[in-house]
Amino acid sequence: MTSPSAIQDRYPYQSEPIWSRSEKAIARKAFDVALGRELHEVIQEAKKMAGQIKQSSDLWDLEHYLTERHKDIARKYDFRGSRLTDVLGRLLYENRLGEEDLRGLREEKMKSIRSLAQFFRDSAA
Repeated sequence: MTSPSAIQDRYPYQSEPIWSRSEKAIARKAFDVALGRELHEVIQEAKKMAGQIKQSSDLWDLEHYLTERHKDIARKYDFRGSRLTDVLGRLLYENRLGEEDLRGLREEKMKSIRSLAQFFRDSAA
C-alpha cells in the first residue's frame, strides 16, 4: 500500500511536460510578445471604431467589441504550465508567434506545439 506522503510527492499530471526555468523564460517572453501584438490590434481597432462614433448605438458597439475581445484574450492567454503547450500552439496557428519566438525550447515541446498548431489548421479547414 502506498503511503499518503508518497502520493503527495508524485507529480500530479504525468503527461504534462515539465518546463525548465530557461524554457519558462523563453515561453514567457514569447507569450508577452504575442499578447502585446494582440492588444495592439485591439487598440487600433478600438481607436478606429471610436473615431467613427456618430450615434449612441455606435458607442455600445464599441463597448461590446471591447468586452468580447477582453473575454477572448483572458481565455486565450493562460500561462499555467498545464496549459502552456496548448496556448503556444494556438498562438503559432494564429501567426501571433513564429517558431523563431520559441527558439530555445526543447524539441519535444516544439513538436507538441507544432502538432497543436497543425490540429488547429486542420480543424479550421
